[in-house]
Amino acid sequence: MVSLLARLPRKGSDDGDGPLPLVWLALAAAVVVSVAGLGVLALAVGVVSTLDPAGGPGAGGSVLLAARLWLLAQGAGITVASGPIVLAPLLLTLGIAWGLAGVGRVVVRVAGPTGTRDAVRAVGVLTGAHVVLTAVLALVADGPGADVGLPRAVLGSALLSVAAAGWGVSRESGALDAALGRLPSQTGPVLRGVLAGLLTALALCLAVVVIALAADADGYAAVSGRLGGAGAGALGLLGLGVLLLPNAAAAVLGLAAGPGFWVGSGTFVSVHGVTLGQVPALPMLAALPDTQAVPLLAFASQAIPVLAGLVAGRTLARRFAAGDGGSVVAGLGGVLAGVLLGGACGLLVRAAGGSLGDAGLAQVGAPPVATGVAVAAQAGIAAALAATATRWRTAA
Repeated sequence: MVSLLARLPRKGSDDGDGPLPLVWLALAAAVVVSVAGLGVLALAVGVVSTLDPAGGPGAGGSVLLAARLWLLAQGAGITVASGPIVLAPLLLTLGIAWGLAGVGRVVVRVAGPTGTRDAVRAVGVLTGAHVVLTAVLALVADGPGADVGLPRAVLGSALLSVAAAGWGVSRESGALDAALGRLPSQTGPVLRGVLAGLLTALALCLAVVVIALAADADGYAAVSGRLGGAGAGALGLLGLGVLLLPNAAAAVLGLAAGPGFWVGSGTFVSVHGVTLGQVPALPMLAALPDTQAVPLLAFASQAIPVLAGLVAGRTLARRFAAGDGGSVVAGLGGVLAGVLLGGACGLLVRAAGGSLGDAGLAQVGAPPVATGVAVAAQAGIAAALAATATRWRTAA
């Protein structure tokens, strides 16, 4: 998709016509993201449907299901008979963000050198077009048995497109580098440390999810079998589980930080205790503890915020230039990186949580504020120590 846009013909100064119109190029890019993304998603759903012995929902049903998944990934809420479903499959959300950021970079590359005004215009057109397309899709996907909340769909798509398209356009146009250049020289290393720490935390949390699932492979198979484990059922449940892997990692982050996480009001998991209740029949939830005893893996996961802080502190200290300060400045940068890492984790947990219906399933995920504060405290101390030691060894 992105490479196709990059190969569009570009009018240069040789023919006197100037670059391609920025507004029309940005509008076309937004349409490409939605059409291509929905097409791939609908194709995947359709392939799964063909394996259903009963015939599946058909082409129209596959497109409708893909559209609703697309809307959920952008924060929309869909009310069904059991209540509101507000849970974004974050892997799909990341895919949409990647597409918007990619076409944002292509727009700047094809349209030619742009200033701040043109960059803002490109982001505005990309955002506006994406929001309009999402709103139209929400109206089309709304129907009997599935009421799509238009305000949430519009707000979620606007926030996602501004962040993703803004990142892509600012990176390619140089606006991001210019903005960082006006900040203290330590800003870049601190931000790189935060990114390294966040990726470390997510990787370790995903490892915890995989280990927990592998430890109860029989439970996964049993749930998958009860829901129609052959053919379409198994493949569809596997695909849904993959889309929700980042959500599961965010829940583990709440467990690792200390506050724990909920799967409905009846099931709560933390290192302080486990409460088990009725949960949705999803094979991925086989990773939950089988008894009220806190598993050893939960205790081991408590090292994740500290390890993420160590990686963040070491990364930022190694990025420090000669004139950026000594070990004391690096240590203070580590504290700041830990605080920012906690904020990023809190936002991630907030995006990963939601609801799967009324009453007992109205709360799914970890508490974002408590998780963010806990990660900030633990990672901040670890990052400060790691940054101080690394900078001291480097300068010695």
